Amino acid sequence: MNKCSHGTAFGWHTLRAAILIAGMLLLSQLSARAQRLANPLRQVLRHDTTGLARVLARPDFYRVQILYTRIRRDKVGTPHFRRYRYRLRPREYFYPASTIKLAAAALALEKLHAMSTTVAGLTPESVMLTDSAFAAQTRVRRDTSAASGRPSVAHYVRKALLVSDNDAFNRLYEFVGPAELNASLARLGLRHSRLQHRLSVGDQEPGSRHTNPVAFYADTAATQLLHRQPAAYYAGPWPQPKLRNQKIGQAYLQGERRVDEPLDFSQKNAFSLPDLQRLLRAVLFPETLPPAQRLQLGPSDYVLLRKALSQLPRESQHPRYDAANYPDTYAKFLLGGGGLAPLPPGVRVFNKMGQAYGFLIDNAYVVDADKGVEFLLSAVVYVNADGVLNDDKYEYDLIGFPFMRDLGQRVYEAALKKK
Repeated sequence: MNKCSHGTAFGWHTLRAAILIAGMLLLSQLSARAQRLANPLRQVLRHDTTGLARVLARPDFYRVQILYTRIRRDKVGTPHFRRYRYRLRPREYFYPASTIKLAAAALALEKLHAMSTTVAGLTPESVMLTDSAFAAQTRVRRDTSAASGRPSVAHYVRKALLVSDNDAFNRLYEFVGPAELNASLARLGLRHSRLQHRLSVGDQEPGSRHTNPVAFYADTAATQLLHRQPAAYYAGPWPQPKLRNQKIGQAYLQGERRVDEPLDFSQKNAFSLPDLQRLLRAVLFPETLPPAQRLQLGPSDYVLLRKALSQLPRESQHPRYDAANYPDTYAKFLLGGGGLAPLPPGVRVFNKMGQAYGFLIDNAYVVDADKGVEFLLSAVVYVNADGVLNDDKYEYDLIGFPFMRDLGQRVYEAALKKK
């Protein structure tokens, strides 16, 4: 009798425990489902438009990643951030292309700001002349697009951010240098990123380690020397962030020769999507980051960066851009589709985009002050159906730009409805 009672009690306790565990699992699943349904980004992505549906049907094939950060302000105007993601893979490699130019621009201004404490009269507008000291390096003494006819850090920043000028980035890379660039990325908490070479000049070892001599002058005649920076060589190891899938494609062209193996990007620039958005936030909302991870810039430096990030090409006086070749959304992929569509009335976009090797990336802060809408949106998509790199046969116009345009528009429209 006692044996039977003990067995019955044991069975009841076991059954009750099983029921409790099953209930907890069910609640957990329901909670996870509720969170997914409450995710405004996933709700947006369910809209079946031509641009979105085609990519989202095969997200791994298109290597799509999206990071949306909703911004809400309290009664005193303090911004509060909440992130939502779609297939976000910080360690999955994509070629960041020109998105890295924001890092070079910000860190060049940071370096100049520090130098100005010991070099009297040195400013971002000071004449900056670049010399050469190693194979394939080039000199710069004039810039006809500048009001003064001379290059400067400020002018390179404007050119790099307004229309994504590659030479402007290269000059900033040479001024700051790879050692300081990568040390600064680490200091800012950007752990899945590296800057390892110039752009569009075939830069690689050992040339990428050598940087040009640079001199700054107080006058446009370049007779009043402020500071001279000698040529430098970086002998240290390149950063090795823990990234996956750095070999991309099935083949690539090397000149006229086809190489039937993936292209290895392990020695190329890298910048994860979260790192890109965090850097943009450091420029636009520095007070929201820990003091140790903020850019060390002056107020005028922030003004310069923010203006260059948001300005339309036709709004720039120096450099001046022809509207026929540089439409308003030329450098606005999200919402604008790289020239496909105008921005909605009243909308301002602070962004840096990139396009290369079949990758399209945009890293943007979108604000509509009149309607009280603002958010951060960063996205990458890979459009290379034949799997061959360097053949210039990418589906940018057919798939990539429409996807970026529609994604930006849908997120903006959804944000309006939440107001």
